[in-house]
Amino acid sequence: MARQRQAAAAPPDPAQPVICIRDLYRIYRMGGSEVRALDGISLDVERGEFVAVMGPSGSGKSTLMNILGCLDRPTSGSYQLDGVEISNLDRDRRAEIRNDKIGFVFQNFNLLARTNALENVELPLLYSAKADLTDAVRRERARRCLERVGLAERWDHTSAQLSGGQQQRVAIARSLVNDPAILLADEPTGNLDSRTSEEVIAIFQALNDEGRTVVLITHDTDIAQFAQRIVAFRDGKIISDHAVTDRRRATAGSFADAAPAAGDGSPAAALHPAAAAAPGTEATRNGSPASAAGAAGSTLAGAGRGNP
Repeated sequence: MARQRQAAAAPPDPAQPVICIRDLYRIYRMGGSEVRALDGISLDVERGEFVAVMGPSGSGKSTLMNILGCLDRPTSGSYQLDGVEISNLDRDRRAEIRNDKIGFVFQNFNLLARTNALENVELPLLYSAKADLTDAVRRERARRCLERVGLAERWDHTSAQLSGGQQQRVAIARSLVNDPAILLADEPTGNLDSRTSEEVIAIFQALNDEGRTVVLITHDTDIAQFAQRIVAFRDGKIISDHAVTDRRRATAGSFADAAPAAGDGSPAAALHPAAAAAPGTEATRNGSPASAAGAAGSTLAGAGRGNP
């Protein structure tokens, strides 16, 4: 454990890919047969890329998402996130990595229903390595993240008082509050109409323009065209990996008026160092308070404790 913590503490090399996967397998055994959900894939994602992962049901993209999000472990192979080898970490270390290095955005938003927008955004900080922050600092970081997605004035609204698009924007703000290495979005527009979907994608594009790394899981070809690169899966293998030559730009809508939050030197205030201004399987398998928060989604998934 001490060796794992020491390795995780080493600063990442900015010249190296933020995601580096080599010969990755995830094999499920059912009776006398085996299912190769991932069949020896290798993949790099550079810092600041916007990558769409596509594929039909059963192609392996959801399994990849679970492994990228530290919600599952590969059967064999190597997965490095921000310079840390993930595949051999125990569940507690993976939970820490999940909370501090990955910002989750889910199709179903996964907001706590009786909690207002500001409190939903603030929650991941309660379970992170930044747990020694004062209440005032946590609230200010959460407020700035809401400001970044154009919802500062609705900080006191609960989920029932927000539209689907606004709920997803709260979820994006929540994913940013710990200043993660990557944003991992699983079908983030799946429950939205086309206009609202484009407004949500506009937020991801704006964050990517600031230097954020975004990995978006989708089955929608139109949504994938907003990314810089598309990686397509079938039967557990990567069948194509290409740059988007005619990339679409999303219409920002009401988000256009939300300027980057003014910086105060903190990662969440800046939302990214380069900017001038800022439920997974494992996280939901026991009854601890941290796991219950993990079921609410975003980087809170990192707070849970689950499979070894």
